[in-house]
Amino acid sequence: MIVHSIDPAWGRALGLYLWWYGAAYALGFAALLIWLLRRRRRTGIPAAEARALAIAVAAGVLLGGRTVEVLFYERAFYFAHPELIPAAWLGGMSTHGILLGATLAAALHCRLWRRKFIELADELAVPGACIMGFGRIGNFIDGQIAGAPTDMPWGVLFPDFEGARHPVVLYDGAKNLLLFGFLFWLSRRWPPRGALLGHFLFWYGFLRIFVDVFREYRVDFMGFPPGQGFNVLMALAGGALLLHAYRRMPRRETDILSGGRGLADADFPPWRRRMQFLALAFLMAFPNVIPSDWTYDVPVHYADRHAGMERTIWYPEINPPK
Repeated sequence: MIVHSIDPAWGRALGLYLWWYGAAYALGFAALLIWLLRRRRRTGIPAAEARALAIAVAAGVLLGGRTVEVLFYERAFYFAHPELIPAAWLGGMSTHGILLGATLAAALHCRLWRRKFIELADELAVPGACIMGFGRIGNFIDGQIAGAPTDMPWGVLFPDFEGARHPVVLYDGAKNLLLFGFLFWLSRRWPPRGALLGHFLFWYGFLRIFVDVFREYRVDFMGFPPGQGFNVLMALAGGALLLHAYRRMPRRETDILSGGRGLADADFPPWRRRMQFLALAFLMAFPNVIPSDWTYDVPVHYADRHAGMERTIWYPEINPPK
């Protein structure tokens, strides 16, 4: 058996704890920006638009992950304490909400920058799988999502769970990183438009159905684990998109995206470029204050490791639900 003894907090700043879980998303956002900038000659996306897209997707990830977490996974807590909904530093982001938020952000970017959504979504699918993989590694370091009990030799003894548990987030993280490698390989073989997005949706949702068999959800939605419902919908949507792509779309011969506003970096005034850099800096720094699931457990679980946590103004003394 493996004993989980990793401290999930790596520091403090301005009265807030800094978490490895949130740092994993900051690293993912940096990887997204690097991916878009390094591929801009192959895709035809200028640097200014690449930065704008990274800003939109990062903001969508944070807003979407938080929104779905509040509405589906922790609704009892937040319906009782609605004033704490904006307090992202209390923790909790939904992976399915992350995907939804990123999708909506990409759609908005396409409308503003005159891009075709399916082409841009294909381009984002590869770094998207990487971000999801980093996030799951952060989940494991945090130690607050454990799987079902197991007697397998790789079972993990988490600090706040009885007995050895399946490291279910590592299963999911490995699945996401393998998916990243597959999509990266496939992207070099000129699949039809929509195929990369279809593969991402199908394999992410389909394989996670089996991964989540080893997970114990603490809430349900209409008697069904909320994560499994999203998994099935993603797999169905991805399968339908794959059928459409391979039957109706021609094989690609270039990575160049159609459309666009044709604005080069030089077309942006200096103040606008500075605003982009400030926004990117904020979106890569802010996730560090976000711990993993579950909001009302954060001070309860970590107070014994960090003196004064239960008394800090950032973690109000709220009794967790019975």
